[in-house]
Amino acid sequence: MKARSEIRFLLNGTPVTLADVRPDETLLDYLRLRQRLTGTKEGCAEGDCGACTVLVGRLRKGELVYESVNACIRFLGSLDACHVVTVEHLKRADGSLHPVQQALVDHHGSQCGFCTPGFVMSLYALWMREPQPTERAVERALQGNLCRCTGYEPIVRAALAASTYGDAASDPLATERAAVIAALEGMKDGARVESGSGRERLLIPADVDDFAAILEAEPKATIVAGATDVGLWVTKFMREIAPVVFIGGLDELRDIREDNGTIHIGAGVSYSDAFALLAKRIPQLGALIDRIGGEQVRNMGTIGGNIANGSPIGDTPPPLIALGATLTLRKGKARRTIPLEDFFIDYGKQDRAPGEFVEAVHVPVPDAASRFAVWKISKRRDEDITAVLGAFDIRITDGRVEAARIAYGGMAATPKRAKAVEAALAGKAWTQETVEAALSAYERDFQPISDMRASADYRMMVAKNLLRRFYLESTGGAANLSRYEAA
Repeated sequence: MKARSEIRFLLNGTPVTLADVRPDETLLDYLRLRQRLTGTKEGCAEGDCGACTVLVGRLRKGELVYESVNACIRFLGSLDACHVVTVEHLKRADGSLHPVQQALVDHHGSQCGFCTPGFVMSLYALWMREPQPTERAVERALQGNLCRCTGYEPIVRAALAASTYGDAASDPLATERAAVIAALEGMKDGARVESGSGRERLLIPADVDDFAAILEAEPKATIVAGATDVGLWVTKFMREIAPVVFIGGLDELRDIREDNGTIHIGAGVSYSDAFALLAKRIPQLGALIDRIGGEQVRNMGTIGGNIANGSPIGDTPPPLIALGATLTLRKGKARRTIPLEDFFIDYGKQDRAPGEFVEAVHVPVPDAASRFAVWKISKRRDEDITAVLGAFDIRITDGRVEAARIAYGGMAATPKRAKAVEAALAGKAWTQETVEAALSAYERDFQPISDMRASADYRMMVAKNLLRRFYLESTGGAANLSRYEAA
């Protein structure tokens, strides 16, 4: 197998080759400390505020896709064969401002100015993707950017007006795309990247088979796909994570497709990549993805990583459990498939052997007879961590509950089904009286804890109320809330 010891990427318009890359070195530190590109700011160091936003372009099936990402939690080692674009790259040859920047100036979209470069880069990504955005599209693109001066209205006006200042098709990222694609294709040489030793060890597999071989030999290695969790291990908890295996560039893990009523999602598929198919086939999951982090986090974070991390407040496991999803695990050349709900054993403990990794999740599409819903409860609507998440897949036949699968996050040490509640509903008439009678079963399923996000009493009350809400909505009751609801 071919091997090399350095990573290679494009930084703005310059090819970069680096052999001295620490596995925990962030893109933000590299830009500011090594390259002195200080337009990219550190605000929170945890992927929340967006002041560090840059664009990263990567080849996917021959197409060059640019996405906004948080440089503060994006590791340098994840950028092999990528194009990194910072705010400095927007400067025109004649020194004039970029259309997005000029729109922000003219519409008074900058106050203290600290967050402005991050807003510029998020709006730049939107402008290139959707030159004539709706107001809702602007709001969605800016979910991951915080303005503490509360200047959102002029920023939104600037975003809506950006195309009156220039044509996205004439932007360098559009006109130079063929040259960038050629450069990145030259960097994708099919080689394994391996550098450093001990605390400095970093590996980038050549393909999925190589990844499986590496993990068999290095079962204690830290696997990094999107780094939305692991990044905080470094920036907030100062944890040592070496050796690190970066898998974000493995195209085999980024495949998502539907086959015979089941959606197969590779472990490396990001929330953004999954959105189109899931929103089309299971709209409730599309709405949930819109509530996960901000645009930058959705571009980086993966569904497989959300599952493998095993957090009791992970957003995707409860609805996938309710839908009856299965999980494929791989060790070396051997694979096994298990029900997703069986993967979660206890807090911080999953059914995954040393050297084994999550390869794919398989999600059945609900049929016309199923009634499926998922609701996330958090203090803020956007970019907030879940307090309680409830997911329901209930089949009603001739006015009676034929089958019920109900799962929650935030209610136990793992994502967990409400089996006592399900049993209390099964076979009963689908009525308000049946629902109310089933509520007492919640205490047999869950003993939630109190923490900074919610008290135990609140969590139990919310969990019960979500079943009430499901009943009201499934029977045409007036339970729909506005799109700005906390839930």
